[in-house]
Amino acid sequence: MRAFYHPDQAIHDPRQYMRFGRLVAPKDLPARTQKLLGALKQRGVAPEAPAAHGLQPALAVHTPSYLHFLETAWDRWTQLPDYGPEVWPNTFPYWSGRPEDDARPPCPAEGLVGQVGWYLGDLSVPMGPHTWLSTLRSCETAVSAAEALLAGERQAYALCRPSGHHARADRATGFCYVNNTAVAAQHLRSRYGKIAILDVDAHHGDGTQQIFYNRPDILTISIHADPTNYYPFFTGYAGETGHGAGEGFNLNLPLAHGSDGDAMARAIDAAATRIRAFGAEALVLALGFDAHRLDPIGVLTLEAEDFGRVGAQVQAFGLPTLVVQEGGYAIDAIGDCLSAFLAGLADR
Repeated sequence: MRAFYHPDQAIHDPRQYMRFGRLVAPKDLPARTQKLLGALKQRGVAPEAPAAHGLQPALAVHTPSYLHFLETAWDRWTQLPDYGPEVWPNTFPYWSGRPEDDARPPCPAEGLVGQVGWYLGDLSVPMGPHTWLSTLRSCETAVSAAEALLAGERQAYALCRPSGHHARADRATGFCYVNNTAVAAQHLRSRYGKIAILDVDAHHGDGTQQIFYNRPDILTISIHADPTNYYPFFTGYAGETGHGAGEGFNLNLPLAHGSDGDAMARAIDAAATRIRAFGAEALVLALGFDAHRLDPIGVLTLEAEDFGRVGAQVQAFGLPTLVVQEGGYAIDAIGDCLSAFLAGLADR
């Protein structure tokens, strides 16, 4: 297996994170990359530096104005009087997204935290002086891994940080700025007619769903903790199946809080049935480790060895597979999770 990573991805170092109405220590720490690199070394995998692909691959799924904002936000921020340590919002627009509607529908989340977020917004994507460079390198890492598949590799791993699956076409959220998984999947379309995305992060891949929701050529499947009282709260429900030409090409498989590795395995079996029926020619796996029982913001109970079973199930699909790293914040556990996953993926 070829793997890709750039050291610049570790220089994004967030200082603020809002949770339950308090400023708490950030969870997406640079130390995450060292643990994952250690797991690669243990498996005898030396990551390659990604090529400098620039903005063009990201422009295939993100709007130019949004990427321009990300690229220039820090420099513009420092021109403000008495600016704070990071680019961080203090106002949010009220817009339903549909000018023909008088208001948005009622909040689908039952919990208070979700309802506060529906009306007040998201404070998990601060931008410091190095955030854009790390984000760009993370995207280039995913694109370089996609290029490896296009060149004939059967498996490739992109150690992406910051993560990406919450980033929508024109919005950062949930520690994510550019949707690496979506960028990689779109890049693979230059060779493969049908791409399946399988997201096993504990959080719903809402950004990935939004980007491909109207398309029949990319099947999006997300296995995640029930969002009725868990981030991202407002998406990830079973009734979200796609729209227009994309109807029937989005599948959400929410898991009850407290679910273990057996529940994850059953959900992956259900995903496999849909992927085979779709006729996928390649797979992009959005791999998060925040389903581990020790994750500080997690609600599932997987053990490290359960990710070995995930790897074996993915390997059994028999498809060219690009693995894009997403979340996982139990720093002392994620290395073991990746090691177990890679062992399962390599099992013949």
